Amino acid sequence: MTNPIKDIEKARVILITGSNTTENHPVLSSYVKRAVTRYGAKLIVADPRKIRIVRFADIWLRQNLGTDVAWINGMMHVIIREGLYDEEYVNTRTVGLEDLKKTVEKYTPEYVEKITGIPADQLTEAARMYAGAEAASILYAMGITQHISGTDNVKSLANLAMLCGNVGVEGGGVNPLRGQNNVQGACDMGGLPNVYTGYQKVDDLAANTRMAKAWGVKDLPGKPGLTATEMIQKAHEGELKALYIIGENPMVSDPDLNHAEKSLRNLEFLVVQDIFLTETAREADVVLPSVSYAEKDGTFTNTERKVQRVRKALDPPGEARQDWRIIAEISTRMGYAMEYESPEAVMEEIAELTPSYCGIHYDRLETDGIHWPCTGSDHPGTPCLHMDRFTCGLGVFHAIEYREPDELPDGEYPLFLTTGRVMYQYHTGTMTMKSDGLNELAPRCFLEISPQDASRYRLEDGDRVKVASRRGEIEVRAKISEKAVEGTVFLPFHYAAAAANRLTNAALDPTAKIPEYKVCAVRIEKG
Repeated sequence: MTNPIKDIEKARVILITGSNTTENHPVLSSYVKRAVTRYGAKLIVADPRKIRIVRFADIWLRQNLGTDVAWINGMMHVIIREGLYDEEYVNTRTVGLEDLKKTVEKYTPEYVEKITGIPADQLTEAARMYAGAEAASILYAMGITQHISGTDNVKSLANLAMLCGNVGVEGGGVNPLRGQNNVQGACDMGGLPNVYTGYQKVDDLAANTRMAKAWGVKDLPGKPGLTATEMIQKAHEGELKALYIIGENPMVSDPDLNHAEKSLRNLEFLVVQDIFLTETAREADVVLPSVSYAEKDGTFTNTERKVQRVRKALDPPGEARQDWRIIAEISTRMGYAMEYESPEAVMEEIAELTPSYCGIHYDRLETDGIHWPCTGSDHPGTPCLHMDRFTCGLGVFHAIEYREPDELPDGEYPLFLTTGRVMYQYHTGTMTMKSDGLNELAPRCFLEISPQDASRYRLEDGDRVKVASRRGEIEVRAKISEKAVEGTVFLPFHYAAAAANRLTNAALDPTAKIPEYKVCAVRIEKG
């Protein structure tokens, strides 16, 4: 997030898109609801489903799946045409506006309506509302990123925010809501194939040399590695022979699951490190038991870039060990000694080698966390990014054209399918499905379907339904809901017994290599 969570209550307009905020981020959603009900903020929600947060919205933009670039370009068309953008901000802090103007010129509200289904007058009203705010905050999640155009979607939201001067101001920003508690921290620590900690690129000679010297090795590879999705394909092709999976359950969470299963079973050696025997761990040659959050010391970095201490409350069971100890011992046995005395020692190395974390030490985290970047021991941290200038100097507008999703409905598969989460289960259920109470509230997979589509297929609430795509088939119960919109059905992806990802499309965003979980074509029939 460019802005801290508390800034949501300072926003005069909030735009939520690609985020079922009340179910996926229930605590954070309370800030949105307070901003609207107590402090008079206006709320715009852009989502294909009538999710709960729509109840608080002034405007609900119901777009067709995978059409986000089109409606964002449409809003910018209105803002530029009516002269509503922040001219001083754009002139002093950005470059590329003329190219953007040329691209969005054809995205009139009427043209956008044909692509997205959003009525032209609604889009115009939303554009005026967003541009007219003193400070406007954009909140988004995986409903924006999990498309073949995910990178384009994010850049388009950044374009919109910069156009109206909403980056680097309190109550504004472009704010991704992370799906798990330390996703931000994992990325910060180099959990990506092309960077070291702090997003220092592996093909940057200076960063590469600095890391090699710190770790006492002659040289380090200067070529980016594979993403998780690319690894699965390489395993399928037989090029990748072994895989070490930590805290992930791709036997439920990966797209086109039948293909993913074949790929993992094609490996010569699979290691899984986790706190429970997941569906993926059952396929492993070696399982390494690790500890839960309550059984370890360390730090997490949350969605607002805030680094916070985690303190051990319980002793771990059996032979379970902290993740860092497992990794360090494996490294030592393979010939490179990792000799750390504690998580604090690891954190000291992080601070030494990571410019954005260099001022973050345990003694400063005793009572509260610190937002990175924190560039010195006396630096207070940076809750709001880009206050005076962008990291790269000037913000760059990207002129982006809309392109269709990889797969659209047709005569054989006439319905759109989108996937997501429910409040009472978490990810692949590794932890939540151990709770009887949560399982009573959300016991099984279901197909959320509109009353109109239910009538067409002669379905009653609770009927068994077969759902099929070009990749697989599952059977679930029908759930007739006003959340659903005619022509689009929804499945939660948590349930291994009826895994939604047997249906989803593995087509990737060419830049981020993220699969298009949010759009594919299906057919249904009574089970």
